[in-house]
Amino acid sequence: MRLSSLFTLATAVATIHANPMGRRAMAVHESVSAVPSGFAHAGSISPNQEITLRIQLAQSDIAGLQAKTYAVSDPTNELYGQHLTVEEVAKFVRPSAVTVSAVSEWLSEHGITAKTVSPAGDLLEITVPISKANALLGAQFNAFKHVESGKTSIRTLSYSVPASLQQHINFVHPTVAFVPPLHGVPAIKAVEVKRSAPTADAVPASCASVANPSCIQQIYGLPTAKATNSAENTIGVAGYIEQYANFADLALFLRNLRPDLVGANFSVVSIDGGINDQTQSNAGIEANLDVEMTVGLAGGVPTTFITVGEDFQDDVDGFIDIVNSILNTPVESRPTVLTTSYGFNERDLPRSLAVGICDAYTQLASVGISVLFASGDGGVGGVQSVQCTTFGSRVFLGSPPHPAVALSSPQSAEALASPPQTAAALSGGGFSNYFGIPDYQAADVAAYISSIGTQYDGLYNKTGRGIPDVALQALNVEIAWEGSFWLVGGTSCASPIFAAMIALVNDRLIAAGKPVLGFLNPFLYSPAGRATFTDVTSGNNPGCNTNGFSASAGWDPVTGLGTPNFDLLLSALGV
Repeated sequence: MRLSSLFTLATAVATIHANPMGRRAMAVHESVSAVPSGFAHAGSISPNQEITLRIQLAQSDIAGLQAKTYAVSDPTNELYGQHLTVEEVAKFVRPSAVTVSAVSEWLSEHGITAKTVSPAGDLLEITVPISKANALLGAQFNAFKHVESGKTSIRTLSYSVPASLQQHINFVHPTVAFVPPLHGVPAIKAVEVKRSAPTADAVPASCASVANPSCIQQIYGLPTAKATNSAENTIGVAGYIEQYANFADLALFLRNLRPDLVGANFSVVSIDGGINDQTQSNAGIEANLDVEMTVGLAGGVPTTFITVGEDFQDDVDGFIDIVNSILNTPVESRPTVLTTSYGFNERDLPRSLAVGICDAYTQLASVGISVLFASGDGGVGGVQSVQCTTFGSRVFLGSPPHPAVALSSPQSAEALASPPQTAAALSGGGFSNYFGIPDYQAADVAAYISSIGTQYDGLYNKTGRGIPDVALQALNVEIAWEGSFWLVGGTSCASPIFAAMIALVNDRLIAAGKPVLGFLNPFLYSPAGRATFTDVTSGNNPGCNTNGFSASAGWDPVTGLGTPNFDLLLSALGV
């Protein structure tokens, strides 16, 4: 079953019309039937105002790249661990000469020269006046305001390309993508930190209310010793929406919670004009959480905070630009793990754009980078709890899956200390409406759907990729922020914690002369991988005026495979 989408692709319509310049027959490429809920028309735009557009060209063999990525990530495949080079990736992604020539000729007819903004040349960028953009695309660009945030963007309800070029162009952005501002900031509350003397308990009683590095290490079996292969193993932390990671807060965090790591720090890389303001009152809750969990748990593994600016019409460009920047980074400086605690609801992206983002992250997976995303904090209601309607019909939402591990959470450190564990109600999870079930997950999804029978029929896609994959601590996590200690909650806690764990596993693999893990899911869902998890069988993720899905034995769309253990991961990998 496919749930209806607000976005209509050109292949589903037959509107072909003449270009006003009389040169080519044009066909509607993408359109929306009306201004999406949450947005309002905000007036016309001066024809002289400039707009920057991205044109995604059809890639030569993206299916081949996906197959190759699975092969090098599958422990049962003879190619396991033989990650691709950027040059090898480009052979799959690079558009054909016919595609490049045809699109360039079309742009030239309008006096436009595009620049390439991706390593393989599949993503072009142009900056033109609104009047020329309208003429080029048969569009009518106007201003639209996101009502809740007040943020204004330039969009059109439809756009066209020459009918002869539809096979050569995947999408043009920003056009019909009405994307709400990016989500990513966890909920916080003040906490008075009281420290007690260490006990002999496996998990101290204090972990029932506060999850600090010591508790997290003991719960998941993380080592306290520093990693030893820093030259070949780096954690990348993605930073968006002007979230700044503060050096002084990290120093405070380490002095109090990891005194053995005092002096450890993180480096900063800027993309799209991103900055990292060190005014302590401007420190980002999310950014601080991410760097404190990675630096504070993966001792000896370098962490790079990648700050992505907001140079373009929305936050979507940054999600693709970070990929292209990493691919352009020399292999010795490239992260082996990338954690992202921000995301979109799937319905807010046109299918073409969601697929384009997924294809971009496939390139990172193919070169051996473990990509991790938080699954969201709105239960079945998406990355944050929102109105769950499309065309007036209630449907469960979800963040679009990438070739990545999606992270949710068990309820608390107390649950971890005293099994059985319980799922946190905020855990984002469900099934994709855009992406099919991958082979490694097919049996899991089938078993779960069979177990719930007709419950929620019509509210979710029974043929969609299941989310999440893994669960880790995401409530009552202690961080330093603006010079004080706070507790934070959300799946954005789980992602950097798991990033630290995977980086420490990579350190052991490198020491044993083995390749880093790269794309994790084929391994995690294998018999050996499954044995490294503690199943979470109670709890649910309410949203959309329902109780949501329930955790159960085996994989479920609340806590995935369960919670991982470091030593069991090492054993499963033979190190």
